[in-house]
Amino acid sequence: MQEEQFSKLSEKIRGSLITPASGEYEVARKVYNEMIDRRPAAIVRCVDVADVRAAVTFARQDGLTIAIRGGGHSAAGLGVCEQGLVIDLSPMKGIRVNPANRTVRVEPGCTQGDVDHASHVFGLAVPAGIVSTTGIAGLTLGGGTGYLTRKYGLTIDNLIEADVVLADGTFATVNASHGEDLFWALRGGGGNFGVVTSFLFQAHPVSTVYAGPIFWEVKDARRVMEWYREFLPQAPLELCPFLGLKTIPSTNPFPRELWGKKICALISCYSGPMEQAEEAIKPIRQELPPPILDWMGPMPFPALQGLFDPLLPKGLQWYWKGDFVKELSDKAIDAHLECAAKAPSELSLMHLYPIDGAVHGVGQGETAWGFRDATWSMVIAGIDADPAKAGAVTAWAKGYWEAVHPHTLGGAYVNFMMDEGVDRIKATYRDNYDRLTEIKRKYDPLNFFRINQNIKPD
Repeated sequence: MQEEQFSKLSEKIRGSLITPASGEYEVARKVYNEMIDRRPAAIVRCVDVADVRAAVTFARQDGLTIAIRGGGHSAAGLGVCEQGLVIDLSPMKGIRVNPANRTVRVEPGCTQGDVDHASHVFGLAVPAGIVSTTGIAGLTLGGGTGYLTRKYGLTIDNLIEADVVLADGTFATVNASHGEDLFWALRGGGGNFGVVTSFLFQAHPVSTVYAGPIFWEVKDARRVMEWYREFLPQAPLELCPFLGLKTIPSTNPFPRELWGKKICALISCYSGPMEQAEEAIKPIRQELPPPILDWMGPMPFPALQGLFDPLLPKGLQWYWKGDFVKELSDKAIDAHLECAAKAPSELSLMHLYPIDGAVHGVGQGETAWGFRDATWSMVIAGIDADPAKAGAVTAWAKGYWEAVHPHTLGGAYVNFMMDEGVDRIKATYRDNYDRLTEIKRKYDPLNFFRINQNIKPD
């Protein structure tokens, strides 16, 4: 009966419909995080807006739970649901760059690498994240932080317009002068309000950057962290250094004598004039202890974005925890160093991503994103390839977060959250939460879009 039911949807779309009877089902249902194991009733691979509207209408009429899958990660597994319908947007990969007005129109199946590839040939870049396999849709709807954030703001600060399929199957184009309430909510409110089928971004002149990692032995970590908290407010906005407590993976291209070493890292991007790059990063090289590895140098921006892709393929075990951070106190550094030393795998990490500079130039209530006053977005990620270590990486990430959480602002970047409950979501949106609830009630009163960091309409 269910196969019969879905055959009706199949007749209305140009994309493909995958059910448990399909040979490709087992592969199609898998998501980036191998820790997530769900079996949807069907997966509809949409190729255009008409397919999306047909899928939304079908699911609503048949009372099906839906999950929306873009082109990338969703480490929390929000791109798949149990016994519902997955609306898979990954085939929708159209990109159009307008070099005259420096805009890029992007469909939701694109990864950050797709956008970089298309825009780089014009000497442009859209401010986004730090890994090229990240899906641009999910990253944007959550806010979007990365190598260009200090200079050009969050990804949502560069969003000009969006096309959206709403819960009732209708279509809307929203921007600063049309559908302003929905446009406000999309900028940080996650997938709560509809299926975005097109994003129009402002791009910026970024081509060759001076970038890469510098690693110090863990004995120097405290010195690096203390220096970093003082340096960042003075750093030119073109320089975006994020800090990591990590382990050097036992693989090429890292020197074999460094494999397995616990380290403190600064991974930086300078996007200003190349003739000023060496001067901008001079304090890193002159004021800190000698590093054990320094791979900073000029490179095309897309090369930086893809630098760590080989280390993070699809199919690893992931558990994320996050928080926003205002100050990096001595006590916080103590907690970080103690917890990082117990990392259960080489890939497990803690990163502090700067969200100062241009982010602070946007008012707290101008977008749904709730932490314009923070200095960093922190992520703690327990990662390993071995399913037998899922429990260990999860326990480590949770324990680490519990130790440092008292030293944070409380809420978290939604793209760094697992299923953590409504109190955490409220803490993340702060004073913007009530307005988001009102907009949710207006556009999705039955909470049709609920497989997300959910804002309930009631």
